Amino acid sequence: MPYRRVTYRSTTLSIAGQLWPYGAAWEHETLRLLVQARWRPATDVAETGRSIEVTVDLAGLDEDDFEVQLFDNGLVVEGRRHLPSSGEDAVYHAAGIPQGLFRLEVPLPARIDPERVEARYDRGLLHVTLPKRS
Repeated sequence: MPYRRVTYRSTTLSIAGQLWPYGAAWEHETLRLLVQARWRPATDVAETGRSIEVTVDLAGLDEDDFEVQLFDNGLVVEGRRHLPSSGEDAVYHAAGIPQGLFRLEVPLPARIDPERVEARYDRGLLHVTLPKRS
């Protein structure tokens, strides 16, 4: 699995639900869709006494389609999902599965031990166990 420990001291993690970052400029809906081309996969984050457990829904992806990066204060998962189309003559009645580039930034609520991090990908779910520092 592509897992890379990044040596930066920190990364800037965006806050979900942030307002349009450009204020009143470029408020046209088409332009906004072009700029916001990334989507965010569904994620569960749970903290136990010994670790932080992160589960990310990456249905339809192979392990080569995404990368996991660990920073001092956050976990970043990014990649691309591309599902095959139903054909040229297909008429879609619903298209709700996000595709394209994605980026997930998970701020870490506690200091972790980067040497003991474990990640596994099973049946479309990425499971990352981040043991806390003792």
